[in-house]
Order: sequence, then structure tokens, then C-alpha cells
Amino acid sequence: MADDPQQRPTPTSEDNLLSRLRDWRASKEAELHAEGLEDEAVEMPDPRAIDLVLRVGELLLASGEGTEAVSEAMLSLSVAFELPRTEVSVTFTVISLSTHPGGDSPPITGERVVRRRALDYFRVNELHTLVQDAALGMLELEGAIARLQAIKRARPPYPGWLMITGFGLIASSASLMVGGGLLVATAAFIATVLGDRVAAVTAKRGIAEFYQMALASATASSIGVLLLWISSVLDLGLYAGAIITGNIMALLPGRPLVASLQDGISGSYVSASARLLEVFFTLGAIISGVGAVAYTAVRLGVDMDLDNLPSAGTSVDPVVLLGAAGIAVAFAVSLAVPPRMLPAIAVMGVVIWLLYAGVRTAFGAPPIMGTVAGAGAIGVLAHALSRRTRRPVLPYVIPAIAPLLPGSILYRGLLQITLDHPVSGLLSLSEAVTVGLALGAGVNLGGELVRAFQRGGLAGAGRRHRPAARRTRGGFT
Repeated sequence: MADDPQQRPTPTSEDNLLSRLRDWRASKEAELHAEGLEDEAVEMPDPRAIDLVLRVGELLLASGEGTEAVSEAMLSLSVAFELPRTEVSVTFTVISLSTHPGGDSPPITGERVVRRRALDYFRVNELHTLVQDAALGMLELEGAIARLQAIKRARPPYPGWLMITGFGLIASSASLMVGGGLLVATAAFIATVLGDRVAAVTAKRGIAEFYQMALASATASSIGVLLLWISSVLDLGLYAGAIITGNIMALLPGRPLVASLQDGISGSYVSASARLLEVFFTLGAIISGVGAVAYTAVRLGVDMDLDNLPSAGTSVDPVVLLGAAGIAVAFAVSLAVPPRMLPAIAVMGVVIWLLYAGVRTAFGAPPIMGTVAGAGAIGVLAHALSRRTRRPVLPYVIPAIAPLLPGSILYRGLLQITLDHPVSGLLSLSEAVTVGLALGAGVNLGGELVRAFQRGGLAGAGRRHRPAARRTRGGFT
């Protein structure tokens, strides 16, 4: 493919690659879509390029990238490999691409269906690098196809046992953060890993994911209730409820929650609705598993005290900050985030908790206000790091918000309902959902602020080529 190097953005002066790619693509599309092409000789697009664009989009979406970023990547590749008059449609499970050669030739349309999702930010990072190199003229079609195959075959940066361990460390760090102590944190680790393995066994037998999540939460909660009963009988004084809180934190769907609001704000309402429904189904599975165990425990006479529930409150003790950093790093490992990003993620986990606790302490604000403040700051910081490191933003954002996931609030609501306080329980569950939505909204607000005031890109010509920036009311610009 012969490309004019003057039409490519230069890597040395790049400040925000996604936005500059959008501007570059707009100028190139003007050539590919120019009027009068119908009168010229029609050159059919390369089917390998169409297949490459579809497969890159499919793998990005299946690995956890947002709808808007997937669309941008596919459109950039289609222009880089000269697919004329390209239109891309990305929903929650289906990706389609249509290109029209012009003249009397009919449009060519391809489609891919995402049947299995596995969050893998290592692949997301590598795929974004592929798109950037292709747009910068550093990668021809054959090279791009070969690199895509290498990305699909590549192993994650961590072995499987370490990623499973990372999942358990989320629960143990959360238990430590809410005051569970070392013994309870160890029990939370074991309980969560065991629950995850139970879910893995049921997955191999074809059981639906809803029931996998319910079984995982029920298994870990059973261990927490057992330790709580042993503690009460032997008067050990263990804070065993922290096991259940830690397990809930490990299972809460932070990524789909952020993605649903991200898609809605960017104008992808179908995907936003589907992702939000996925969040509520996951919450329903967690509530079902934990609620069933709590109900059974209360009926068997286990002392589950509402006045002594695990919560970190607004503490900034070293143990709490260590727990916040541990949750963020463990989340990153379980999502296969590249190792070089872990130190920054650990710092961001501490920062979000300090801002949350500081706003609540200084202004007497409710949890939702502290959540928005902390998440908004993380959104700004993550986008700044993304620009500096040339990496996608999600691997920074998703692990960093984990310390504020409303695990303790959700556990309190379930226990209140179990102990015949339905009104208080429903209010607590509503608060958990509200805090979760505030977390996603705050992160997206931080990203939008960065986009609005950055040099060039969306703050300049690029915003005209972003669907979410187009006015839908009024006739004035």
C-alpha cells in the first residue's frame, strides 16, 4: 500500500493519539469519499483488510474495550488500509463493517459476533499499538495480519495460577481494609479462590454465568458464616463478616458498570443498555448467593450483628491505605494488566481513597459525593497517564476505582433484609447501586474534562467527528 507520509501523524509530536487519529482519519476520508469517484475506475477493496478490521474490532470488544474506542480503532484501520466509504456499527455482541467501492459495484458488508468475553487488558494494549502503528504508516497489511495472529496466540503476562491468586487477593485486601485482620484476610483469600474454582467447574459443565456467580458468592459466604459461628462459640472476637464483604468486592462488576455509562455518554445507547442490564444480572447473582447463605445462617441461630458490620468508613490508617493499594493491584493482575502499569495503579488506588475520605471528612458529605470526587480525579489522572504512556485508559481506570466499590453497603443491605428490616435493606441496596453509578459517572466525567481542554483533538476539529459531540437539540452551533 502506497501512502503519502505527509498524510500520517508523526509519532514524535503526538500528544493524544486517539484524538489526532480522528482528525487524520477525517482528512483521509475526504479523499476516499470524494465526489466523482463513480466516474473513475473502481478498485475493489482487499478482502483481507476487511477481515482484519472486523477481527481487530471483535477481539477488542471481547477483551473489554468500550464501544466508542472499538469504533475508532476499526475506522482508523479502514482508512489506513484504504477501504472506501466505510461505515462501522458496534453493539454489545455484534460488529459489522460496510464499504462501498463506488460505481456500479455493490457495497461489501462483513459481520462478526462476540460469543465469549474475557477481560484481558494485555490484549487491549497490544491491539491499540497495532492500530496506532498502522495509522502511522509503520505497518503494512501483511504485517498487521501477522501481528494480529501473534496477539491472539500470545500468553498473558501472568501465569494462570497468579491471575487466580490475584482474584483472591482482591478479597483479602478488602477484608484487611475494613478491619478484618490478618487471619480473616487469609480466610477471605481461601474462600474467594475456592468460590472461583467452584464457578470454573460449573462453567465447564455449561452452566449459565448467572448461576456460576451465585455459586461463587454462596461458597465464599458459607466459609465466612462458618468462621463467624466458630468465633461466636469460642469467643474469638473475629471480624468474620469481612470475609463476605471481601468476596462481594471481588465479584462486583466494576468494568461493565463503567463501560455502560461510558457507552451511554458517547451515544451508544444500545450497548449502554445491554451493559447496564449485565451489571444488574451480576448484582442479582451476588445477592442471590449471599442472601441465601445469610438467610440460612440466621435461621440456624448464627449471631449476625447489624451493629458490628465491616466498614472502612473514612479511615486513612496505614492498614486501610495498604488495603486500597492491594485491591487496585490485585484487580489489575486479575485483568492481565501489563506489569509496568502496576506501580501507577497502586498509587491511584491510594489516591482515590484519600480523596473519598478527605471529602467526606472535610465537608461531612455523603458517600456518593466522596465517590464522585475520587472517581472524577482518577478519570483525569488516568487519561493524563494514558496520553503520556501511549496506552489505553481502561487498564488504569478499572483497577484504580476498585477500593470504592460498594461491597460493605451491599452486604449491610442483604443482612438487613435477612433480619426482617426490609425497608432499611432496600434503602441500603439502593445506596449501593447509586454509589456504583456515581463511581462510573465520576470516572467518565474526568475523561470528558480532559478531552474538552486538551490541545487539538476533541477540543479542536476532532470534536466535529465524534458522534457524542453533535448537538441533538437546537439549530445553532
